Amino acid sequence: MNWFPIAFASALLSAASAVSQKKVLFKLDVLEFALVISVLNALLTVPFALMADYGTLNAMNVGALFIKSALGAWSFLCVMYALKNMEISGALPLMALSPGIIALFAYFLLGDIMQPLQVGGLVMLLAGTYLLEVKHGQSFFEPFKVMARSQYHHYIFTALALFTVTSLLDKLLLGKYKMPPMPFLVLQQFFYLLVIALVFIVKKGVGGVYKAFTYPREMWLWLGAIALFTLGYRYSLILAVKIAPVAAVLGVKRISVFIAAVTGGRLFKESGLLKKALAAAIIVAGAILIMRD
Repeated sequence: MNWFPIAFASALLSAASAVSQKKVLFKLDVLEFALVISVLNALLTVPFALMADYGTLNAMNVGALFIKSALGAWSFLCVMYALKNMEISGALPLMALSPGIIALFAYFLLGDIMQPLQVGGLVMLLAGTYLLEVKHGQSFFEPFKVMARSQYHHYIFTALALFTVTSLLDKLLLGKYKMPPMPFLVLQQFFYLLVIALVFIVKKGVGGVYKAFTYPREMWLWLGAIALFTLGYRYSLILAVKIAPVAAVLGVKRISVFIAAVTGGRLFKESGLLKKALAAAIIVAGAILIMRD
């Protein structure tokens, strides 16, 4: 099976999901949105649950999947808070920085040697990030100060750290432990729902659940589309990771950042879109270089 079309489909669906999320988050509370999407995704997963083979599951891989899903849910909430409060063309490109974080982590803590292409990719990540954040007339260090002070940039960087861990756990579970994609997807969706529901109840109480399900019909159409996009890109990503190197798959998946940033920026009439599109392209290209063997 050719993994590239599957990974590219995941990128397109992920971009569609991100743009749609930004549209509804103009009006919705993040926790309410996350709870509803988690419920819809779990419901859409029920047919897969009935077809899945659970014979290879054990306490170790299910426990690891729960930990991975809890970290994934945390990452999702961080991204949604950032996406709600930042321009999509400014927030999403920062999510492509994770390969650089992994490479630096491996270099300083594990002693991994970075190849010249990877060093070049890291420089491109830094240059693209700086171009993304710098504004006309600012001093050289001002973008770094803004990122250090901004609560929503902190959400992005937390999500990056969590995404790094969950990507490695994906490969471990699907590769080394040979967990089948279908039960992986099913359990992951229900674990997401469990974690997000617990966070919601702690933050808003049981009474807040009713309010989260009283949206008008038009909003439910958008929410349904987002649930389909989300389930589609997650499942196609799982399939691609199962049959190809995770670095290669994530390299293709990073294209979604550029697509969503440019498409969303145009739809929502965001400022400085040409500069942000160039910055996003540089960041994505740098990420792909870093992930090359």
